[in-house]
Amino acid sequence: MRAYPLTLLVVWITGACGAYYYSSTRAIPAAVALPVSAALLVELSLYAALAFEPLRRRVAERRGLPFWLPLSAAVPYLVYCLPLGLLSWRSLFALVSLAALVVVWYRLLPARPFADLGFLAVTAAPVLAKLFPRLYAAPVPELDEVAVLGQLMWIRLGIFAALELRRFEGTGFGFVPDARAWRVGLLYFIGFMPLGAALAVGIGFARFEPAADWWWRFPLTFLGALWVVALSEEFFFRGMLQQVLSRWWGIKLGLVAASLAFGAAHLGFRQFPNWEFAALASVAGIFYGRAYLAGGGVRAAMVAHALVVATWRTLFR
Repeated sequence: MRAYPLTLLVVWITGACGAYYYSSTRAIPAAVALPVSAALLVELSLYAALAFEPLRRRVAERRGLPFWLPLSAAVPYLVYCLPLGLLSWRSLFALVSLAALVVVWYRLLPARPFADLGFLAVTAAPVLAKLFPRLYAAPVPELDEVAVLGQLMWIRLGIFAALELRRFEGTGFGFVPDARAWRVGLLYFIGFMPLGAALAVGIGFARFEPAADWWWRFPLTFLGALWVVALSEEFFFRGMLQQVLSRWWGIKLGLVAASLAFGAAHLGFRQFPNWEFAALASVAGIFYGRAYLAGGGVRAAMVAHALVVATWRTLFR
């Protein structure tokens, strides 16, 4: 529990510095940057709580959980919307309703595989429908990324519900990979990249063109991918979906089915249907799924996934 305040200190310092750099390079007015930055720091504080199991358990044991926890979805939204005059009651109602659905899902349904598949469908729907950019109004065109507030909120509530309300086991969830996870993740990253690069270039999805500043963008992209994109996608696709399907159909078929579902989730990238990206993601999903099995949890798959994302975004175009 003592580590959480220290984590918040690091989050707030790095988050404030990052927000200042971002707003200054894009010439975003301070009157806009300050409330948006404050909302992001509030959401990151809530998001970081996922890393601490004792804190998650304490929250889950509180009375009135189904009522007050969904309201946490509204706080970052209000922090930036109210000062900027962007409040939409319809958006606020939609956010709280979605959050309430996720929180009460396992209070209403039994902890069974079909309920888990329904839960995964519910958590995937707003993301695939690209709902959050419509709910979080951008205060200026340069800040269309403000929808990340909704994405972070959705990840933290979904993972919290699965871990503490469903008590879903076997995910190996964690923010910080151990030595085994680093070793296994790196191994499967190395195994995938030659095949992935050849496939991407062959189908015209990407070409090798390193960014001039790749040397410092790569580690920052890796950390961002590790703790957001890889953490969420590996938890839901490998930690939950692959587990459920493997129990029904066996490890190999469960791995393939989860990988195909992972690829299908990428059909909407840039334009729909993006078959090239879906095919590439399905192949990558096989390697992530193998890393999950070999590493005994999602952290190994997170390492492989984050390394792939950082490589594509800094070395390919």
